[in-house]
Amino acid sequence: MNWRNTLILAIIALAGVAYFKFFEMKRPGTKEARRQSQNMVNFDRTKIDGIVIQNGDQKIEIRRRDNKWRLETPIKDQADGPLVETLLSDFENWQKEGTIPAKEIDADKSKLAEYGLNNPKLKLKLLGHDRPPEILFGKDAAMEGRMYVRFQNSKKTFLAGQSVKKDIDKKAEEFRDRKLTDLINVQVRRVVLKTPAGEMELEKKDTHWDILKPLRARADDQKTNDLISQVTSAQIGQFVADDRGDLRPYGLAEPRGSITLFDQEQKKDQKVEIGGSIKVAGREDKGQTLQIGAIPEKEKEQVYVRFAPRASVYTLPKKIEEILSTKPADLRDNHLVRVDTNILDRITIDAPGKTKTVLARKDGNWTIISRNNAPADSAAVRRMIDGLQNERVTKFVEDVASNLPKYGLDKPQLQVTFSSFASENTAETKAGELPFATIAFGKDEGANVYARLTDEPFVVAVRRGLLDQISPDPLRWQELSIFKFKPEQIHRVSVTTDKEMSLERGQNNQWHWLKGSGAINQTNLQSLLGTLSNLYAVRWLGATTPQQGFDKPQLVLSFTTSADNKTSHKVTVGAQNNDGTYSARVEGRDGTFTISGSDFNNLKLPLETQDIASPPPIAAPSPTATP
Repeated sequence: MNWRNTLILAIIALAGVAYFKFFEMKRPGTKEARRQSQNMVNFDRTKIDGIVIQNGDQKIEIRRRDNKWRLETPIKDQADGPLVETLLSDFENWQKEGTIPAKEIDADKSKLAEYGLNNPKLKLKLLGHDRPPEILFGKDAAMEGRMYVRFQNSKKTFLAGQSVKKDIDKKAEEFRDRKLTDLINVQVRRVVLKTPAGEMELEKKDTHWDILKPLRARADDQKTNDLISQVTSAQIGQFVADDRGDLRPYGLAEPRGSITLFDQEQKKDQKVEIGGSIKVAGREDKGQTLQIGAIPEKEKEQVYVRFAPRASVYTLPKKIEEILSTKPADLRDNHLVRVDTNILDRITIDAPGKTKTVLARKDGNWTIISRNNAPADSAAVRRMIDGLQNERVTKFVEDVASNLPKYGLDKPQLQVTFSSFASENTAETKAGELPFATIAFGKDEGANVYARLTDEPFVVAVRRGLLDQISPDPLRWQELSIFKFKPEQIHRVSVTTDKEMSLERGQNNQWHWLKGSGAINQTNLQSLLGTLSNLYAVRWLGATTPQQGFDKPQLVLSFTTSADNKTSHKVTVGAQNNDGTYSARVEGRDGTFTISGSDFNNLKLPLETQDIASPPPIAAPSPTATP
């Protein structure tokens, strides 16, 4: 045998092995094959697109349309999807529990009549590719929970459980979906509400809702979603009638109000060229309208409604009437401002007569641009942002800001601007700062201050205390970390209170006096070094004032962080504040900050070991006179 024949035989052998493995993989395993052999039917439910139930004279047909189940006969309506899926699931798992062979049926022609299968009342047919034969349902068997079943054009009869029969032995109405709509809240993009008080319109932009009518304002997202949920979660009480007849008995010829939900974003008019002519196609909004009518005479806790997408009249719980009393003020967002922190890069704080404070976000932290990009107290910046976002107006003062001087908003005492920043030009934006929200604060009035967003026409009142979180002084936004060293980096330290003491670290890492005497208290020294090397401010007070007591300091600390003692630092501690903190300054940085009382105590610990004094001698008692 030459090498070519050998190669050809090897290829044939490999092909045979591959073919065998492929078909073995496709064949069900022993356990699965056993289960399938006991199934009443085997089918692929994804290929089933219809169900026909014949129940006596009643025929029920359900079809899958756009992956949703719909009743087609005897009524056209939305079908109960979970109910249909349960039927298919029960059908898939329906097991044979006994078989009566065809020869027994042939031997006794009365058997089919005895089993109720000669002319059965209940039949089930699946529609679709590779569908099983029609199923005929007979009488209940003597065994509890069992019944007789056979396939059309088959003489075999089977014993099976009654689960599928229970699924289909229903009236057509029971297959109708009692959930009013399959629309969910996140799909709704626009809402039109008509009530006795007038018409409202709301629209969703990105993730937030806005009121468009009867005024333009921000809407409260939660309250708007709650309004929508009253429709999307509504459960039908009764199926009353279709909507093609006389609607007057239901109060729906002239409904008391309606709500329409739109599940598609508005599309602007588009020019479409057809056969040389140009036509304009308007926006395509697919609305679902719910009209609210009268209250049934016998069902006082229900209300008649007409739901246009299903072309029917139903009853819903009376609670749905709450929609009719909704007013714009009920849905209005009473937060002072919305700040999209995902695009926020700059915050500008501007007060008359003062230099603007500009804060910039960098790598998740904040810097002070107006102080050469010095690090800012990022936690304080985030608290300010959160405070402004969470602040709720105490009063909507005017919906049209026609008299700004009345509220001090023509010349605000403070303005805060939020901006995004692009370093390069793009197709969407130009390089530079792009403001997206500016809050102006006007006159104080009692515990409140007037405010407005410059791109909104409203005047509102908010708490006066809010301004305490928005300092226009850039010094007060400095980071709280004063020093960032390790204790072992400090080479020389000098402490001045009522006297000066200084120490230096030697080559063997041992400390010795430069000014001072006696044994060094190593525990106190380590406490001082640990506090000083990682000194933190409680807060920044801003510019230095005489009241802070630096003319007569309580404590001055100087230290170096290099072996040649050329890199030096200095901290001066002044007066104690009302809250127990101490005013402090550091050389090389503007402004005054406060340190805690515990840090102050650590910085002034005695560095000399104190001798334990001998107790004073006990004096002898004085002689007393005797009588």
